[in-house]
Amino acid sequence: MRRHRTITPSVLYFGTPVAVISTVNMDGTTNLAPVSSYWALDDLLVLGLGAEGHTVANLRERPELVINLPEDSHWQEVETLGRTTGASPVPAAKPASTTYVHDKFEEVGWHPLAATTVRPARVAELPVHIEARATRVDEEDGGLVVVHARSTAVHVDDPITLAGTSYIDPSRWHPLIYSFRHYYGLGRRRGIAQRAEVQH
Repeated sequence: MRRHRTITPSVLYFGTPVAVISTVNMDGTTNLAPVSSYWALDDLLVLGLGAEGHTVANLRERPELVINLPEDSHWQEVETLGRTTGASPVPAAKPASTTYVHDKFEEVGWHPLAATTVRPARVAELPVHIEARATRVDEEDGGLVVVHARSTAVHVDDPITLAGTSYIDPSRWHPLIYSFRHYYGLGRRRGIAQRAEVQH
């Protein structure tokens, strides 16, 4: 029998994949920002962001984005990005260690790759790119914003797909997982859902 107790955790990041969001700055360059609160339903993507972040400001004015998905080996670059902002001056709501960086690609040693349906650049070094257009940007209490977006194109590094198909091979895909502000990869497979399109 489990013994539950009531707690008050500071965050509810039980474990979600990390994404790096590309948006367009006012001068036409691309801003990068790591996020860990998002999910997908068919081609609908829902992202949770801080209201003071530069990503939200960009999306309000230019509602195009790329959701770049890193693998577990990219955790240090993601952590470096998390200490930066594209907003100058640095918003007061950001941690004191946050610094303004205009070229986030150069900051972490990544390279921009042109998108096919939206203006923000993709991250060449990351294996999955989901291009999308924001359809809603909703303010929530507590300085939070929920962004709804629809996917317009998906690009995947060929080695993680099943040959000649549009299916991702989970055994070759190693997402970076954020759990209570710690970075993890996936463990071994425990089973296959009945709804899985590929049953091996």
